[in-house]
Amino acid sequence: MASLLIRNGRIIDPASNQDAVGDLLIADAKIRKIGRLSERAERVIDGTGLLVTPGLIDMHVHLREPGNEDEETIASGASAAVAGGFTSIACMPNTQPPLDQEADIEFVYRQAARADLCNVYPIGAITKGRAGKELAEMGQMVRAGAVAFSDDGCGVADAGVMFRALQYVRMFDRALIQHCEDAALAAGGCMHAGPTATRLGLPSIPAMAEEVMVQRDLILAEQTGARYHVAHISTAGAVEAVRRAKARGVYVTAEVCPHHLLLTDEACAGFDTHFKMNPPLRSKADVEACRAGVADGTIDCFCTDHAPHSAEEKTLEFQNAPFGIIGLETAVPLTIRAMIETGFIDWPRWVAGWTSRPATILGLSKGSLSPGADADVTLIDPACRWRIDAGRFFSKCRNTPFDGWDVSGRAVATIVAGRVRFTTDAARFPGERALA
Repeated sequence: MASLLIRNGRIIDPASNQDAVGDLLIADAKIRKIGRLSERAERVIDGTGLLVTPGLIDMHVHLREPGNEDEETIASGASAAVAGGFTSIACMPNTQPPLDQEADIEFVYRQAARADLCNVYPIGAITKGRAGKELAEMGQMVRAGAVAFSDDGCGVADAGVMFRALQYVRMFDRALIQHCEDAALAAGGCMHAGPTATRLGLPSIPAMAEEVMVQRDLILAEQTGARYHVAHISTAGAVEAVRRAKARGVYVTAEVCPHHLLLTDEACAGFDTHFKMNPPLRSKADVEACRAGVADGTIDCFCTDHAPHSAEEKTLEFQNAPFGIIGLETAVPLTIRAMIETGFIDWPRWVAGWTSRPATILGLSKGSLSPGADADVTLIDPACRWRIDAGRFFSKCRNTPFDGWDVSGRAVATIVAGRVRFTTDAARFPGERALA
């Protein structure tokens, strides 16, 4: 494999406390050297003005395969991932059928290998059929390579089942990722409970539906010592509960989506189903609490909750349309707008939220630019100004509320195992196709 030298970029690697302008040498699919280098390489890239980071990791995506390949496949999702700067993604098990058996985990790896674009790591279901009643065969799925467990889309309501699940994941040293929503409190709701829902006459989902389950699970996690992860946290009360649990030593982590850092429930006032998601868009106070939670480390990492849906589904009435939006190709500029441009965090903390921290949560040997590490690298132009155009996405679907937004910051090259898998910068990467 040809060696590649990236010169004069701002290298940010939170895993090794690196933040300096320098050079990065890649050879044989590994990071070889970092710093001010005199070495030569077969290819030299000018990184002036670019951030050189470990390959970005999205630990929460939905790829729809098997079952709904018309909305997304593992291959199309991987294409969207590298177009957005992601070298690794972890896919949730709420497919049809769900990923609740060893063969299902193996299937994901086979399809990802065929796509040959980015690393795709499957997350296994906690319970059989994601029904919340009987634990799935976690041990067998771990053997096949499941990196975590979740019934995402459904919270595990039965406290006894959840307690046993936490005991099992501790035995296998995996994280349990919980969709924190009490189904009884959220039943029939389609947006956040607040003045906007009242004015629109729409059934709503109260913040306490999330907070009740978070509080319950933190007690169970504390009892078991298991690795517990709060998926797509969205309320001030949930953030505060995680903050207090961390302070008393509970092994809890949390993630947040760009839309919960940027949008409020008022965006639903026009009945546009692109703003319908689960957890729903919350209040301004909740948005500020989530931003503060990222800033002080209560919330560990970012994720997209990339959830493709067809145009036909999303054109249904607000109450009947499915929850969810796509996010892989817009995550970089949106989290820059929410967290960097507002001054809540600096670039190293932003990079950590997309690299070393999700890698640690999932136990991946990724998220670092240390010599010997896998050569997964993302090059970001923080000054690039561009307009989001959903019509040009690599995802099969277009369900985003951010179409037409003018944004700053873009991943201009995505390098996986030393190979350029995507670039928007033909001048720096001559001869590379949009998707190599």
